[in-house]
Amino acid sequence: MRDILAILGSFAVGLLLALFGVIPDTLDISQISKYVLYLLMFLVGVNLGKDEQTLKLIRKQPLSTLFLPVATMAGTFAGAVAAYGVIQFLWKLSVTPDISLLDTLSVSAGFGYYSLSSILINEVRGAELGTIALASNIIRELVTVAFAPLMVKWFKNFAPISSGGATTADTTLPIIQRFSGNQYVPLSVLHGAVMDFSVPVFLTLFFSLM
Repeated sequence: MRDILAILGSFAVGLLLALFGVIPDTLDISQISKYVLYLLMFLVGVNLGKDEQTLKLIRKQPLSTLFLPVATMAGTFAGAVAAYGVIQFLWKLSVTPDISLLDTLSVSAGFGYYSLSSILINEVRGAELGTIALASNIIRELVTVAFAPLMVKWFKNFAPISSGGATTADTTLPIIQRFSGNQYVPLSVLHGAVMDFSVPVFLTLFFSLM
């Protein structure tokens, strides 16, 4: 929760500084965002490479466990397509929204990894969609934290892992351990690692199709 508040606070500070003209218009934000993204991806690789325990847990998992992240991806994209249909139906009652199916899929492809996906989407598709991506991914994490007990009760132990998306290797791992059980921790770590690395892959794919 503290990390989420820090991210939202940083966003609010940046917004206020821009609104009050503290940030000069000549500053090339897109270039800065790109270099920050490179640094972020470098640190993700360093963090995973140094975490020997995580690497050991991943190596010990049978190949069949990869079905869970694949199912998470499929379910996420199916939900995005359904949400796009609902949005189109509702907006036809007033105005047509300036958002495409690929935009909707791009937002969903964050899989909860708000720091990475929002930067990428902001750079390629603009601040508005980047903000939507940030909110969408934060909400995904909060829903997992808040409703993990009900997910386990109604949909069994795999549900919080799938719901958590890319966060299951770190921020939502304690919640999953508590309500799904210790035996699901290695699977949760593997799931989160696979989802992390799938984010730039899917975003690059969707951007190339736009």
